[in-house]
Amino acid sequence: MTELPELGSQWEPLLRLLVALLLGAAVGWEREMQRQPAGFRTHALVGLGSAIFTVVSAFAFPGPLSDPTRIAAQIVTGVGFLGGGAILHYRGSVRGLTTAASLWAVAAVGMAAGAGLYVVAVGGAALVIVTLELFDWVEGYARRRLRLGAKGDLDDEADTEEPEELS
Repeated sequence: MTELPELGSQWEPLLRLLVALLLGAAVGWEREMQRQPAGFRTHALVGLGSAIFTVVSAFAFPGPLSDPTRIAAQIVTGVGFLGGGAILHYRGSVRGLTTAASLWAVAAVGMAAGAGLYVVAVGGAALVIVTLELFDWVEGYARRRLRLGAKGDLDDEADTEEPEELS
């Protein structure tokens, strides 16, 4: 049986969890503002859960036979499963890929915070938010500039052609 760490030594790992929760919530807030189904709470929980698994794998199982990378690999797999649930095929288009990717990225941010890599965690979360916001703006600008529809078809060509009847 592994001896439990003293209570005083558990404050720093708790700080790691708090950082992961806040960073996941920050990314989730952006998704919430975009009215995406996986928003504030979902991203906060993915970040927190990833950090908990990372902290537990690093501190709870010390010894030469311990391999914290196994837990990290399982986090990636589990979040991939969650992301798969966020992806929907609806009326000929695929929705939810960005939300799935943001969940995956928040898991990585949570793992970084759980490992005590605060600069990497904060920088990673900032890059995720910038990517979501900036690339959304760039995509919207490109669609307006090139007059692309939602599926990539040119709007004026799609509107002028009549569908052919099959006999």
